[in-house]
Amino acid sequence: MRDRKRHRVDGAEPNVSDAHTAEPPAPESQSDGASAAAEVVDRPAPPDNAAPDRTDSTAQLNEQLDKYLRLAAEYDNYRRRSSKERAEAASRGQAELVSKLVDAIDDLSRFALIDPASTDPLTLHKGIELVEQKMLKVLGAAGLEVLNPVDQTFDPTLHEAVTTEPALSAEDDHTVARVFQPGYRFNGQLLRPARVVVKQWNG
Repeated sequence: MRDRKRHRVDGAEPNVSDAHTAEPPAPESQSDGASAAAEVVDRPAPPDNAAPDRTDSTAQLNEQLDKYLRLAAEYDNYRRRSSKERAEAASRGQAELVSKLVDAIDDLSRFALIDPASTDPLTLHKGIELVEQKMLKVLGAAGLEVLNPVDQTFDPTLHEAVTTEPALSAEDDHTVARVFQPGYRFNGQLLRPARVVVKQWNG
């Protein structure tokens, strides 16, 4: 009897509850596959709005190009309009000046028809002087200035020295003695320098 009990104790069956609680190890290949799947799920997908962004950029570029072309066209029209207005203004100014000279031209035409044999030379000369004064008055009102620098200091920017003559004193050095041909300046712009004789002091 003792031997049978000892045999039964030594050969005791394993605990069934321990067998059920122990879990078999998971295959390594399945664990790696689950990790890869998790990474694929967690990885962000590429944005779907890439194409719309490109379309918006193209539209903005076309809009800016259209604005530039419109601005260029407006500037070209402004430049042409300004050039036309300047030309018209210059033409109106010239026409206004010529209209004021018409009376003096008529006077000259009348003098051309006078018979010198039947006209007093002094009267003729005086009439010509009156026509000259009328023309100079009209041109002076328009901005013409006659340069007749007798006894003035020689100015190379306004005068042209044709020749020189001796000065009587040092104070007369570089002074205009005579004017061969008067000069003209129109609104500050020199049209022609006065051709003059300049005094020179030789000591």
